[in-house]
Amino acid sequence: MDTNLKNKKLSDESFYALQKEVLTQWQTGAEVDFDKAVAYQKSIAGEKRFSEKLKTAQATGETLIQPRAGVPVIAEHIKLLKYLEEEGEADLLPTTIDSYTRHNRYKEAQAGIEESIREDRPMLNGFPLVNYGVEVAQKVTSAVNIPVQVRHGTPDARLLTEIAIAGGFTSYEGGGISYNIPYSKNHSLEKTISDWQYCDRLIGLYQEAGVTINREPFGPLTGTLVPPCISNTVAVLESILAAEQGCRDITVGYGQCGNLIQDVAAIKSLEKAVNYYLNKFGYSGVTVTTVLHQWMGGFPTDEAKAFGVISWGAAAAALSKATKVIVKTPHEAMGIPTMQANAEGLRATKQVVSMLRDQSLLDAAEVNAEVDIIMQEIACIMQKVEELGGGDLAIGTVRAFEAGVIDIPFAPSRYNAGKILPARDNAGAVRFLNCGYMPFNDEIKNFHRQKLEERAKVENREVSFQMVIDDIYAIGKGYLVGRPNG
Repeated sequence: MDTNLKNKKLSDESFYALQKEVLTQWQTGAEVDFDKAVAYQKSIAGEKRFSEKLKTAQATGETLIQPRAGVPVIAEHIKLLKYLEEEGEADLLPTTIDSYTRHNRYKEAQAGIEESIREDRPMLNGFPLVNYGVEVAQKVTSAVNIPVQVRHGTPDARLLTEIAIAGGFTSYEGGGISYNIPYSKNHSLEKTISDWQYCDRLIGLYQEAGVTINREPFGPLTGTLVPPCISNTVAVLESILAAEQGCRDITVGYGQCGNLIQDVAAIKSLEKAVNYYLNKFGYSGVTVTTVLHQWMGGFPTDEAKAFGVISWGAAAAALSKATKVIVKTPHEAMGIPTMQANAEGLRATKQVVSMLRDQSLLDAAEVNAEVDIIMQEIACIMQKVEELGGGDLAIGTVRAFEAGVIDIPFAPSRYNAGKILPARDNAGAVRFLNCGYMPFNDEIKNFHRQKLEERAKVENREVSFQMVIDDIYAIGKGYLVGRPNG
């Protein structure tokens, strides 16, 4: 591994040397002026700042709603965001970035813009922010009355970060682990963690200049039967890496798995673990909020059934007191949704979270029992990561993936061991069918085995890989647990 990688704040000399290179990756980099960007950010009203809106929601127990959305033509993208604000009743807005930009292929993105205009229909699957530059970004963020976040999936997001923040976005998603292992086959963790140290240091520089930018590691990872301890541990590590570079406002996420008790416990343990480890490693004064992503796996093609899945995700977010929820659409199984369908998913979610605002499952005994299990699992993993890194969590993260100590199910990355297998227990909670090289003690391993054997007994079959296959397709067929012939 790269021996230069350390969990250490980039020096000004190192950062500015890198910045000269980053800003030449595409012509719009020349538009970035840090002092002007700070002044512009400071001119943005508090109600349009992610950090302020999240802070208020956390204090009042409200769960905010946010869609995914992005189209390639400027006027159409602004129209979409306004529609989701007004007709969808969104509390927060996204700008989802196109795939070419995510891979730093700006020439192809430019061709996609021109073709979208020529064909009068979207020819990119998102908004090519780097190609448009700072002035267009400011036009987008100033066109609506609520906060806007950049959502993407980019291993090397350095130029995108520069343009996004200079352009008035007040929240930025991603991380060197969560935007690599679930998305990419060949990007090394050393490289992506290093690149994201640049992104986080830039946000740290804004923080030091008096501008708070919200940072959000991507919680769901592959979004398919991810045990909470894995996604929560990645959130802990990415939060620490960001905090070291000066980020002070972090939203950590989790992808809904479907068992209500486990989902509530996952959000509760997520906030608890991130705060615990930030304090343990000396990062005080960091604000931590949470986000639940509605079901990221297969959806029913029937719209009415899709609304059922959406509403279940809304209930999990509200009952866990997640600070916000990322909303799916009833067209999830059919591709890119219409703006009307996107708004319908938002309104359905708004109805449920509003109805459940005064209810909570956080103190339920079953939830607390599940929290205890998740926290034990996180402790096992974190202890080994720290040990492998000799106390340095950047080094420890890379070595942990090499050793399979952290292992994300169904990830495409060749830097991921791919040894673990998750499956649902009889109540639909995600358990480990195969722990791979995860550093769990016998008590934890036996717990998971027992839970799966309980299901196997009910279904009159052996605990096997077939359970995994059945569970992956279950929700699309109208169930949570993939029963034989169910």
